Amino acid sequence: MILEQFKQDVLFGLSQTPKQIPSKYFYDKRGDELFVKIMNMPEYYLTRAEMEIFQQQSRDIIASFDIQKGEEIEVVELGAGDGTKTIHLLFELIRSRVTFKYIPIDISSNALIGLEHRMKEEIPELAINSLHGDYFQMLSDLKKSPNRKIILFLGSNIGNMTDEQAKLFIASLSANLNKGDKIVLGVDLIKEKEVVLPAYNDAAGITRDFNLNLLERMNRELHANFDLNSFVHDPEYHESEGIAKSFLKSTKQQVVTIESIHKQFSFEEDERIHTEISRKYNDMILDKIIDKSPLSVQQRFTDHKSWFGDYIINRV
Repeated sequence: MILEQFKQDVLFGLSQTPKQIPSKYFYDKRGDELFVKIMNMPEYYLTRAEMEIFQQQSRDIIASFDIQKGEEIEVVELGAGDGTKTIHLLFELIRSRVTFKYIPIDISSNALIGLEHRMKEEIPELAINSLHGDYFQMLSDLKKSPNRKIILFLGSNIGNMTDEQAKLFIASLSANLNKGDKIVLGVDLIKEKEVVLPAYNDAAGITRDFNLNLLERMNRELHANFDLNSFVHDPEYHESEGIAKSFLKSTKQQVVTIESIHKQFSFEEDERIHTEISRKYNDMILDKIIDKSPLSVQQRFTDHKSWFGDYIINRV
């Protein structure tokens, strides 16, 4: 099923002008490993900034959940990754004697397996129920639970969507929540190019390898013949727009064959495939995203530089 969707998305995306491929296909086994390296790059401030918030303000974040004495909650994390930041919140919940179950949801089974191993080692008493699959399908099932839910959507994952996609995502998310549920939404805040662009174009070339791995995955899974030496990583960011973009640029005129979909695609020299966006936010942009949904912003936590924000959002 996933392979068939991959074929359809590649066929559709490479048939567009300009060409594009959804960023979710970055995350195969090697892509997961490379992204962990990206999060540890000196240029990639996002992880450190959000980590600071959870290291220093987890108690205040938990206070914003308004947990009643004796209440049992479910902490549901979408796109959990390796849990590096979440673990601080989970420790604080345990220290605060909150009764809860941790439910990470991810489309990457590799990420979930790694997360489970880590959590069992570091928090053996943690009640964890990992779910592999689509966010909304899993949330729809969880909605039936009588327990109040705290949804974690961290790491500026929503930034990988256009504003219209984000509105649809928020609408679908809110439809799968009950009144009183809350969302902790992590977003990268708008700032100058000198800070943002190096995070997507690091000196060690890890982001380049992450982007090019998409072609390697198509070669392997879709039997394509992309020449990785004929494409380069090509990121850009304009503060006025507030959106970082990643592209793969063809260095020459060439034709690529993808056998599994029986198609050839022509590339001109300098023609680009749009592979990712990373939307940067402020209060006004977020208000527009959640406008007309049954959600309201309760509070915002930031790092000491105000580079990153974790918003507490209520389902009203």
